[in-house]
This record gives sequence, structure tokens and C-alpha cells, in this order.
Amino acid sequence: MNAKEFRKLVASGGFNKPTAGYCKGHVQTNMLVLPKKYSNDFEEFAKINNKAIPVLEIIHNSYTSKILANDANLLNELPSYNIFGNGTLIKQVNSMEEYYTKDLVFFLIGCSFTFENSLQEALIRLRHIDQKKNVSMYNTNIKLNKVNMFEGNMVVSMRAIKKDKVADACVITSHYPKTHGSPIHIGYPQMIGIKDIHNPDYGDKIEIKDDEIPVFWACGVSVQHMLENVKLPFAITHTPGYMFICDKKDKDYYV
Repeated sequence: MNAKEFRKLVASGGFNKPTAGYCKGHVQTNMLVLPKKYSNDFEEFAKINNKAIPVLEIIHNSYTSKILANDANLLNELPSYNIFGNGTLIKQVNSMEEYYTKDLVFFLIGCSFTFENSLQEALIRLRHIDQKKNVSMYNTNIKLNKVNMFEGNMVVSMRAIKKDKVADACVITSHYPKTHGSPIHIGYPQMIGIKDIHNPDYGDKIEIKDDEIPVFWACGVSVQHMLENVKLPFAITHTPGYMFICDKKDKDYYV
């Protein structure tokens, strides 16, 4: 199905799983929803940390996308939403309609699921897609640049890549800077503060075989980790791995 059909299925309650591997060739995004009074500072925070938080669209006074997916309803066309209060995840819901007010600003943020189709076309296997699992994501010790109250550490997504394909993966993903681009780190998870590679902070555990190397990309879930530190009274995000699927194609962001 195309992206519009997929979003209609999501809105009807017919799909509630991680979106990796679905609607191949379409851009997928993270989402953050904030009260307006915090939006300017967050926008600046995203600009100076655009490896982790590449903003593709900002929506004021509305809940529909105009750039990434014409008139898509952001209140119910993501499979799952996280509701935060004072930095704590208080609820996971399939629609955020009851929480919407005109004071809210939507940020749609590039996601590495976007470049996975290009990796697969280059015969780079992605086990989380093969096994229909969520990608593994980890908190790190890589600090983001602070803007006023906004600060935190980067979250990364991990893919186990065959040793002879790592260079190819780096080159392919470097062509997608708006969806995190090239890896932030390769191998040696302890160097970036990951104590147990077999115990991800978000998503599913993915096996790393002897002929593979863990490769780490900056991840938009950095925003959710930031919320835990900043403790805003109210915010909404996508649930990690349950992304917004856009009408835009991955080729539109290839450079």
C-alpha cells in the first residue's frame, strides 16, 4: 500500500507495530509536540544538534502536515504516541486527539528508517526488518549542545552490519543528512557509554553475529531522552520505532 493508505489503516486502528520495513521508499519521521512557549528554544536546540535532530517540518496552529504529507492528520496517523508530564512517560496511546490544543507546535524530525531501503537495495541485510522487530536504540555519553533549558545526551540506533559491508553502509547513509546521515560511531559500544549492547534502552534486542560489527547512527529518540532531563510540564512524542510515514520519498532527501 502507499503511504496515504497506510496512514488510513493506522488511523482506523488496523496497525500498531514498529514501522521499519513498511512503505519502502517513503520518508519516515520522528515527532515532538510542544507548547508554543518552548518551541523557539527547541527549534534552536535542533539546529545546533541537527545530526541527532534534523527537523524536516514545523507546524503551527494546525495538526496537519503540509510539506511531508499533504493534509495528513498528525493526531491519529502515527501508530503510537508517548505522553510526557514533567519528564515522565505517563501514557502510551494510539491517538492524541484528546490532548490537542491550538497552543501546540509539531516538529517532524528525520528518521534513519528512511535510508534503510537504500541499504537493503545494496544487499545490506537488516535483521530487525527481517525479523519484524524494532531497531535497537541506546542512550550514550555523547552530549548535545545546550540551548537555554534544552540539554541532554544523544540516543543512537544500532544495526549489525557485515564487516565487509560497513564502508558501503557509511557511504550510502552519508547521502541522507536530513535523516541522520553517516554513522556517529562504529564498534566499541563502551566508548560511547553503552554498557551492555545486549540490553537496549529502547526497541528490541538484535543479535550481533561474529562476522558483523555494531554500527551506530544518531537517533531522533534523543528528543525523548532530553525530555526526561528537561522535565517540561507537557509534551508528546511518537513511540520509539512507531514512526510517521510520509508521502515524500527517500530519493527526495538524497544528496
